[in-house]
Amino acid sequence: GAWTIAVIGLFNIVGSILAGWFSSRVPKRYILSFIYLVRALAIVAFITLPASATSAIVFGAVMGLGWLSIVPPTNGLVAVMFGTRWLTMLAGAAFFSHQVGGFLGVWLGGEVYARTGSYNAVWWLAVLFGLLSAVINLPIVEKPVARLAAQPV
Repeated sequence: GAWTIAVIGLFNIVGSILAGWFSSRVPKRYILSFIYLVRALAIVAFITLPASATSAIVFGAVMGLGWLSIVPPTNGLVAVMFGTRWLTMLAGAAFFSHQVGGFLGVWLGGEVYARTGSYNAVWWLAVLFGLLSAVINLPIVEKPVARLAAQPV
């Protein structure tokens, strides 16, 4: 319970700092893909291995490492691809979409549990989204996007 939440917070700090450090050394798309893959694998391990206080704390540590660690590489990608002029607006849009996803995940979890008495389908859906996110980030080209120039009429 409380220890797991504390571990999530502690490892969230560590994960964010490490992701920022790695973002200046490793392609950001690889960092994001790795984070999403680790999240998916952590969920698989958590739901398939026997539950215990230790497994909850380890799961909390892994999820904490990956929780906000997506912020540095995502902001880095936005800056590289679109420049810094619109960085705050584009980063806000990116993280707004993450918050919408977080809301929908919690809401859907409640709906699925209310209808089935189990969270299993939602856990596996989270695994699927983690794997898809890992794959979707791989083809990102880390260079400025081509700007459309205004054409005379």
